[in-house]
Amino acid sequence: MKFKILLALIFVNLLQAQKFYFPKTAVTDSVILEKQIPELALQVIPHLQSPKYKPENTVDLMDNLFRLQMVAQDYKNSLISLSENRNLFADNNMGGYRFIGFELYSLAKIIQKENNTSFSSALQKVFNQKYESLPEKLIPRLGLALDGNVKEARKQLKNVLDKQKAKDSIDYRTALALCKNYLTYKTYSGIKPQVMQLLASKDRERFITETKNLKINGNTLTITIVRKKDNTSPLPVILTNNIYAGPIDEFFGKRAATYNYVGAVVNTRGKRNSNDVNNPFEHESQDIYEVIDWVSKQPWCNGKVGMIGGSYLGFSQWAAVKKVHPALKTIVPQVAVGIGIDYPAQNNIFMSYMLQWIQYVTNNKLTDEVDFNDFPKWNFINTEWYKSGKAFRSLDTISGKPSKIFQRWLDHPGYDQYWQKMVPYKEDFSNINIPILTTTGYYDDDQIGALYYFKQHHLYNKNADHYLVMGPYNHGGAQSFGFTYVNGNPIDPVARISIDDLAFSWFDYILKGAKKPEILKDRINFQVMNTNTWKHVADLDKMHTSTLKFYLQDKKNASSVFNKPETKSFTTQVVDFKNRDQKDIYYKVSKKDSIKTTTSIAFESEVLDKDMIISGNLSGIFNVSINKKDFDTDTSLYEIRQNGKSFLLSTHMVRASYAKNNEVRQLLEPNKLEQIPINNSFFMSKKIEKGSKLLLLIGVNKSPNWQINYGTGKDVSDETIKDSGEPMEIKWYNDSYVEIPVYKE
Repeated sequence: MKFKILLALIFVNLLQAQKFYFPKTAVTDSVILEKQIPELALQVIPHLQSPKYKPENTVDLMDNLFRLQMVAQDYKNSLISLSENRNLFADNNMGGYRFIGFELYSLAKIIQKENNTSFSSALQKVFNQKYESLPEKLIPRLGLALDGNVKEARKQLKNVLDKQKAKDSIDYRTALALCKNYLTYKTYSGIKPQVMQLLASKDRERFITETKNLKINGNTLTITIVRKKDNTSPLPVILTNNIYAGPIDEFFGKRAATYNYVGAVVNTRGKRNSNDVNNPFEHESQDIYEVIDWVSKQPWCNGKVGMIGGSYLGFSQWAAVKKVHPALKTIVPQVAVGIGIDYPAQNNIFMSYMLQWIQYVTNNKLTDEVDFNDFPKWNFINTEWYKSGKAFRSLDTISGKPSKIFQRWLDHPGYDQYWQKMVPYKEDFSNINIPILTTTGYYDDDQIGALYYFKQHHLYNKNADHYLVMGPYNHGGAQSFGFTYVNGNPIDPVARISIDDLAFSWFDYILKGAKKPEILKDRINFQVMNTNTWKHVADLDKMHTSTLKFYLQDKKNASSVFNKPETKSFTTQVVDFKNRDQKDIYYKVSKKDSIKTTTSIAFESEVLDKDMIISGNLSGIFNVSINKKDFDTDTSLYEIRQNGKSFLLSTHMVRASYAKNNEVRQLLEPNKLEQIPINNSFFMSKKIEKGSKLLLLIGVNKSPNWQINYGTGKDVSDETIKDSGEPMEIKWYNDSYVEIPVYKE
């Protein structure tokens, strides 16, 4: 009796500390693991909504819940939670394919038990039922959704179990990770071979898929063509140029076929069946012209070609119109990489991520998903470089895999001919007379690139037939559909649209003579966050009707930060580039929130006495004096809401020596007053409510995620910590200002 009481007390104490009983024998004995893990899941579930562990949004909460319910073998309730997760993730069943592998597993387990049949038979039955019941537009997504990496799932499960060796208790976070990794391995090892065969069989009934090798400019390119069996007459072809060779090729092809086009997906040099050298970005402008020429002459093509795709695939379309083929009737570049503009350098500052991406697309003939998604590895590499103080050029060596591509890109810190020849440049835009639809988002990593092409096209071609749709979308959303939550915040219901439907409605309009998409009421179509409305204007400058200058002054010493200072003064910032162990500093916004300001100075506005719509991108001038020849600015504008929470509105980074001309470096004169213009910041459109404040952070880039500019004037890629010299001292003059675009009805 005493022993039982003692065990109960131990169990209560473990719960109070958010630790759960989990025998160490379960780590090495799979039979014990199978028995214990459902019980562990049942222990974890009650803690999901505790203040300490509850996720920021309900989507993630329901994600955790349905997985734990599956591990606990409560399959019926797991299906209810999964359905709720999908409904919260996206409206109108746009996320109906999401986690479909887990859904099939749960359904099969239920049928297996109810009908006393084999799991394989149950799985075949539920798969066939699900495939037939899915909306047609979700069918193309099944291949990607079901293609779980069993080997990697086993590895991740083993890693979590190894941490539990010699332990008889497990903390909440490890328990949750263990349950989720166990479930992923259990599910996909149980369903993948069979469901992929079933899917291939179903797809053969619906689609005709061909793969061919083309000889283009003396090189081999692999092209995948997908047609719907029902469509026997020649059709317009929707072409995608894809460096991310793999299962996604068939997705793009099937998507086009589902919208009643022929889908054609060509892989770049060195991918899939090509043995040629893979030099990303360098050959698209020559190769795609020839691909379009071949496609347009095929019997299944009616002579009209359109292009679609996002990110690199968006860049590819701009490369394709460097010289427009007569058969190319329209392009739909989504979240397009602005090569040399926002990637691999943003406003002339190279990013560490470039190496991770290079290896992702060059490690093999497809994509190296495991390496790319090994975030601890890449965080370690970037931090190792940062701590070492070595030149940025050494990053590839530190990674253990030297890269000629990485080094070649670093040889071009300005927007020179190397980058210019890849896409239209200046007057080239005047020759682009086909209709274009661009989509991007306020949270899109490549927004600067997407808008660069849009602005240049309208600048050099006054008759450009080029539309823009921009809303609260991230890099993925602006090339698929509007997720309900972005960066943890819900987007307005009116913004939750299908970008796929928009794109193919555009193709219907241009290639089949259908009605123009309803949303395209003017050249610029943008959603104003927090108003549940779309606005439509003729050009980007009309996104705002006035501006508000936020001066770099302390509100305690001024009537308003929005009034020009009467007396000139400056705020001094000192940045020691030798210090790589500096503790982070935070600006306390409220009891609920704080923002890192380790290398920034904070300027806070007075409380706003009325609502304000910020719409457009930040501009302005920094008047500075610095004891070096160069530096990289880092600017952020936040809304501080009445509830004490911060909301990031816009950011801007630029190398000061390229701020006036991104093609030619103009070094600063030490200790002389200089002007640094603010261009190419991120666009945003959002209503800021009365009672909020604005917080402006101005500072210097010093991060493992970007090059470090020591200010010597040498090639920044070659500078090391030995070049840091005395600490950088910047005088930010109070007549500097960030100009905020404001929209008024």
